[in-house]
Amino acid sequence: MHAVFELIARVAATRSTVLIQGETGTGKELIARAIHAASPRADRPFVPVDCSALAEGVLESELFGHVKGAFTGAVIDKRGLFETAHAGTCFVDEVGEVSPCVQAKLLRVLQEHEIKRVGGTDSFGVDVRVIAATNRDLGSLIAAGRFREDLFYRLSVVTLQVPPLRERREDIPLLAAHFLGMYAAANARPVSDITPEAMALLVAYDWPGNIRELEHAVERAVALTTSSVVRPEDLPPKCVEAVSAPGAPGSALSLRGVVTRHVRRVLREARWNKKLAAQLLGIHRRTLYRLTKRYGISLSEREPDGRDRRAPTE
Repeated sequence: MHAVFELIARVAATRSTVLIQGETGTGKELIARAIHAASPRADRPFVPVDCSALAEGVLESELFGHVKGAFTGAVIDKRGLFETAHAGTCFVDEVGEVSPCVQAKLLRVLQEHEIKRVGGTDSFGVDVRVIAATNRDLGSLIAAGRFREDLFYRLSVVTLQVPPLRERREDIPLLAAHFLGMYAAANARPVSDITPEAMALLVAYDWPGNIRELEHAVERAVALTTSSVVRPEDLPPKCVEAVSAPGAPGSALSLRGVVTRHVRRVLREARWNKKLAAQLLGIHRRTLYRLTKRYGISLSEREPDGRDRRAPTE
């Protein structure tokens, strides 16, 4: 994510089109908004459109507008989202779902910086930066003849690949704490923390729905907990079941086993640096000491026989 943030900072000042690729729920729109907010267009409109949520005819009208009489129900001229975003940014989400007809018109926007309303005859210019996003493999769609190669090259002047949450588990404690504070305040709930055991489960779970799924899980925990802290039993059952299932990554058959294995793994990744391990776990260092004492986890770099834990083994 550091590489993503650096690229955001570098591309924000330009007018280049950006393509954001990543699984559903990884925060692609948040990245688009960050690019817009850091750009010279920050005080101009940011206009999002979800292409997967609209039928082809509706999407075309939404993007490009229409003239009176263009179709049944078009009783007045209507501006499209590209006109609304003039001098600002239009975020075209799920661009891989766009039909060939709309692809052709989108290509014209990128090439000629002009649009034509549905049913209209006149073209006129628009000054809009396009940021597109997709969870689809556009290369495969191009090979199948379902996505224009020339449009792909126009969209992907700069490409940002957003990794799924399971590939950046160190972000989970920070995100969970953020969502906890947000939903506790929004619902006036006196919930102030997440127990180390619950946090270990959050970090160990794979989150197929990514950040969006994590947010919903924390919101649910804040709503249901009867304590001032979020406990393992407050989390969605699927989190506990998936992590505790035999054969799951970093799992064991009991909560104690899950926590023990996960804390040991983080300690190894931190090379037994207690401060760093605590940061990765999203807890204070003194909490790490209490946790390791409770579960009998050694904080030493050496095995009982004196071997260095950091040294490679056969």
